[in-house]
Amino acid sequence: MKTTGIVRNTDPLGRIVIPKELRRGMEINVGDPVEILVEEDEIVLRKYQAAGACLVTGEVQAGNKEFAPGLTLSLEGARILLQELQNKKS
Repeated sequence: MKTTGIVRNTDPLGRIVIPKELRRGMEINVGDPVEILVEEDEIVLRKYQAAGACLVTGEVQAGNKEFAPGLTLSLEGARILLQELQNKKS
């Protein structure tokens, strides 16, 4: 985990604001679900992805394939990934 050096105060309802730069970097948009986890003495926030969601497109479809733990791809996601790999190779 990387330390950002950013400190935020909670409001009276216990809410915090995630800085715009972090939301942009993590591609968290207004209305996106965020998962809250507790690890020992830390609270961890991460963009929520449904089980079986494509790692590239985020789509949850019956045809998605899990290639390894945490690596699920839709057909479209696999095409995009293959194209990116071919572009990097050239």
